[in-house]
Amino acid sequence: MSTADRKTRKLHVVTHGCQMNVYDSARMTDLLRPLGYTTVDTPEGADMVILNTCHIRERAEEKVFSQLGRLRVMKEAQGGNMMIAVTGCVAQAEGEVLAKRAPFVDLVVGPQAYHRLPELIAQAHRKNGVVIDTDFPVEQKFDHLPDDAAPQGVISFLSIQEGCDKFCSFCVVPYTRGAEASRPVANVLAEAKRMVALGAREIALLGQNVNAYHGEGPDGAPWSLARLLDRIAEIEGLERIRYTTSHPNDMSDELISAHRDNAKLMPFLHLPVQSGSDKILRAMNRKHTADDFRRIVERLRQARPDIAFSSDFIVGHPGETDADFADTMALIRETGFALAYSFTYSPRPGTPAASQPQVDAAVADARLQNLQALLREQQNTFNARIVGLETPVLFTGSGRHPGQIAGRSLWLQPVVVQHDANLTGQVRMVKIHHANPNSLLGTLVDKEQIAA
Repeated sequence: MSTADRKTRKLHVVTHGCQMNVYDSARMTDLLRPLGYTTVDTPEGADMVILNTCHIRERAEEKVFSQLGRLRVMKEAQGGNMMIAVTGCVAQAEGEVLAKRAPFVDLVVGPQAYHRLPELIAQAHRKNGVVIDTDFPVEQKFDHLPDDAAPQGVISFLSIQEGCDKFCSFCVVPYTRGAEASRPVANVLAEAKRMVALGAREIALLGQNVNAYHGEGPDGAPWSLARLLDRIAEIEGLERIRYTTSHPNDMSDELISAHRDNAKLMPFLHLPVQSGSDKILRAMNRKHTADDFRRIVERLRQARPDIAFSSDFIVGHPGETDADFADTMALIRETGFALAYSFTYSPRPGTPAASQPQVDAAVADARLQNLQALLREQQNTFNARIVGLETPVLFTGSGRHPGQIAGRSLWLQPVVVQHDANLTGQVRMVKIHHANPNSLLGTLVDKEQIAA
C-alpha cells in the first residue's frame, strides 16, 4: 500500500465472549494501525466494523445477525463504503451460512487466521463478494502479529495458549479454535516485557486450557506453565500474575507448588468443574470425578491458605436428574466459591451432547435459579470476610465518582477508595470497611509502605 493510500480510517470493533476474544480484538487493532485505522467508539461513520464473535452460548449466531442487520443499514447510508468483518468463533463455525445470509459482509475470518487481515482486506477491495478465511494455518498467528502493541493498561492480558484437546461433550472450542497449541517461551516473555514497559503491573495469562501450556523453551524442550510463571515473575516492575482458564486434569504438582512459592502469583484461581455429579461428568467427557476436584482444591488450599476459587457450572446437561443436580449443590456447599459463572446447558451444533435427549427447559431454569442463589450467597459471604482486613490493592485508575480511585484486590474484587491522589499502577495497603455485592470500599492506610 502506498503512502498516499494510508489515509486515516475509522475502525470500530465489537467484542463478544471470553477474555481471549478481548485480546484478539486488541491485536487486530494493532494489525490495522499501520494501514491508517484508528479506533472509534461507535459504528456510525466507520470505514470498517469488526464483529469479534463467540459461539459458546445458544443464539450466539442470531445475536450476530441482529447486529449485522443494523450495520447493513449504516453501510447502505454510507453508499456501501463501510467494510464489515465477522471474526471469531461464529465466523469459524458458520462461515458459509454468514456469507449466504449476509452477503453484504465483506470478510469472514476465523480466530486462527486474523493475522492475515491486511491481505484479506486487500482481497475484499478487489473482489465482489464475501472473502472467507476459516483455515487452521500451519503457522501460528502469534508469529505474524506486530510487536508494537497498544498499551492495555495497568492490568494486561496475554494469550499464551489456544485450542483444546479435551473434547467435552458440550463444547465447540476444539472445533472453532483447533487443537492445543502453545506459544514459545521467548515470544511470551518478549510480549510480557513490552506490556510492563507500557505500564502493565499485572498480567493475566490466557488460554482455552492455559494450564496445559507446553511452549518451547530456550533449550528446545517444552516448558510447563509453572516454569513459565517463574520466569515471568522475574520481570522487573511486574507486581502480579494470574492465569485463566484451567482444567482440573492439568493442575500438576508443580503448578500447585507454584501457588505456594511464586509470590507474584495471585491467590485466586478460576478452575471450572461444570458439575458435581460423577455421572454427568462422565457424560460431559470431563475425565475427572467430583472427588478429584475436591482433592485438587484441598491441595491448593494447603499450598496457599488464602486462595479463593471461581468456577463454571452447567445446569441441565442431557441426562441430569434431580439427584445429579443435588450432587452439584453439595459440591458447591463443600467447596465455597468467591465467584462463579453458571448457565443452563445449550446444545451447540456438531457437539456430542447436542444429539442427546434434552432436559426440560423449565426444570433447567429452576435449577439454575437455585444454584445461582447459593453462589450469590457464597460470594457475599466471601466479600464480607474481607471487611476489616488491611490488604494490598493494585490501583488501576479513577473511580466512577469525583475524588475516587479504583483498583483490584488480591482476589480480583474491584476496590474503591476515596482519595484525591493518582495512584494508578501502584500497590498500596487499603483497609476494607464495607462490602457491596460486586465491590469493596476501603480507606488508604496512612503509611509510606508500598505493599509488594
